[in-house]
Amino acid sequence: MHTFRFNLPTSLTFIRIGLIPFFIFITPQSPVLGVAIFLVASLTDFLDGYLARRSNQVTRFGIIVDPIADKLLIISALIMLVDMVRLSAWVAIVIIGREFIVTVIRVVALSKGILIPAENGGKIKTATQMVAIVFLLLPGSVVDIDFYDVGLVLIYISMLFALVSGYKYTLAFWRQL
Repeated sequence: MHTFRFNLPTSLTFIRIGLIPFFIFITPQSPVLGVAIFLVASLTDFLDGYLARRSNQVTRFGIIVDPIADKLLIISALIMLVDMVRLSAWVAIVIIGREFIVTVIRVVALSKGILIPAENGGKIKTATQMVAIVFLLLPGSVVDIDFYDVGLVLIYISMLFALVSGYKYTLAFWRQL
């Protein structure tokens, strides 16, 4: 496994990071366009991991930077949703707090030569957060189902996944010490 190699999966991760400022500046004025940008960025999250595994281009750099890119995208969206009064600050704080704790654990583990890869609970959490954010940003409803209400339910579910997967990361770290 290489430490750093500039490849398509790594390029997609950098594209995701590069889309964040556009998402932040466009979404408050045009939520639907913001959702489109967020969906493209979210798609790069799926594609970079898939392509890295499929083409055997998994790198240590990618293992570290990919989750950081995810966290930057999610945290940016959560802060923006709080600013747009679409999400309670306490929900964002719980989710963001978990992200910081897991990141610190991963960095400390890495400094000790321990690599804690993403686990399924964390992947489900990220996917649920991304879908929730889309629904929280979308205006309107379909067949009397309000997108905002669906988004709130999903963000609470993702918060539960965040807490459970954060606990699992912490446990995995302490077991490997």
